Amino acid sequence: MKKTLRFYQSFLLTRNVYWALGAIVILFIISYFIPALFVASRLLLLTLLLLILIDTLALYGGSGSVTGKRITPDRFSNGDDNPVRIQLGNGFPFPVGITLVDELPFRFQLRNLKIKTTLERKQETTLTYTLRPMQRGAYNFGNINVFVTSPISLVQRRIIFEQQQTIPTYPSFHHLKQYRLMAIASRTNETGSRRLRKSGNSMEFEQIREYVRGDDSRNVNWKATARKGDLMVNTFTDEKSQHIYCLIDKGRNMKMPFDGMTLLDYAINASLVLTNVALLRHDKAGLLTFASQPDQFVPAERKGIQMERILESLYRQQTHFSETDFESLYGFIRTKIKNRALLILFTNFESATGFQRQLPYLRKLAQHHLLLVVFFENTELKKLREQPVQNLEDIYIKTIADKFAFEKKLIVRELRQHGILSVLTTPAQVSVNTINQYLELKARQAI
Repeated sequence: MKKTLRFYQSFLLTRNVYWALGAIVILFIISYFIPALFVASRLLLLTLLLLILIDTLALYGGSGSVTGKRITPDRFSNGDDNPVRIQLGNGFPFPVGITLVDELPFRFQLRNLKIKTTLERKQETTLTYTLRPMQRGAYNFGNINVFVTSPISLVQRRIIFEQQQTIPTYPSFHHLKQYRLMAIASRTNETGSRRLRKSGNSMEFEQIREYVRGDDSRNVNWKATARKGDLMVNTFTDEKSQHIYCLIDKGRNMKMPFDGMTLLDYAINASLVLTNVALLRHDKAGLLTFASQPDQFVPAERKGIQMERILESLYRQQTHFSETDFESLYGFIRTKIKNRALLILFTNFESATGFQRQLPYLRKLAQHHLLLVVFFENTELKKLREQPVQNLEDIYIKTIADKFAFEKKLIVRELRQHGILSVLTTPAQVSVNTINQYLELKARQAI
């Protein structure tokens, strides 16, 4: 009974059968007027049934079959193209046609993914397609469905491979190598051609050497001077292990979508890349997420597992629909972050009124740390501003769009007036612009 049920569920007729049956039916109709065609129609019908029987025996009668296996990465990269490979092998003693239907996670909303190919006798092949997730989280794959046809192509056999698996989707880590070059390119003191020193007042000691005209008298080492008999001074280099924190706002303003991803996902991807660059630059990187109150906190360190810790923390972040509380953020930072650090705040201000409510807390943060505020341009408003005006309604919409765009520029200006650094960027360019600003601050020794 089970074998009969399995046969019934896997047995399918191809379109060729229905085309042939349609032609035979037409011949039967014509034979009503031309009796000589009646015998030919019956022979054609019997021949078709015989071929279907032979095709069925070829696909089901022997020990041949098709093998299939899905190969995926251990985790997907959010917002990037991720390859998925299907390994197929032909165990039939004749060439077969293959139609592959993979049961994809429902989040992709793909219902028409079919891959067709042909396998020769005993041939193996690998079929590849790409998936681009736009949300972090778990993606559940189902079975692999393979529809096999023989050279006769009248019967189609459905073979199901149970390949259920769950793939976690992490913040974008595919671009880490690309942005890593930005950090390496600026490290001219490590290329081997020459060693560059920058004068600074950091507390990272380098060496004691003889005094030369122009040296800072405050750096004179009197103990070494007494032992040596000559005036000796301490020299310092730029402190490398500086504290860098990415502060990610998870309030409702970060729920806005652009090109299928929310602003929170863009900020998370940028934070991950920036953390990698900061660790390559010998800085200590940390993370803090917040909304109505501080949430996930990873202290700044340079340990080998720091990148993985931050990646795991970013994977679990979700947007909150509450109002962001910058007051609680300020209190938490004053309590937890004792050393002066570079705070890179990823947030979004859609109006000058909302910005003014948070400005006092931003000013207090800037008194104790170097604060860089990263917020986003509304690319949809930019499209409205660039559209040609055709009627009175278009004029009104364009005016409102110009007003919001102008308020963004006012926010940048006011931040600058209070000594707070800012980056106004499109969501697509947030990673590049933030890393460039960080490297510029490092070059200016502003951290």
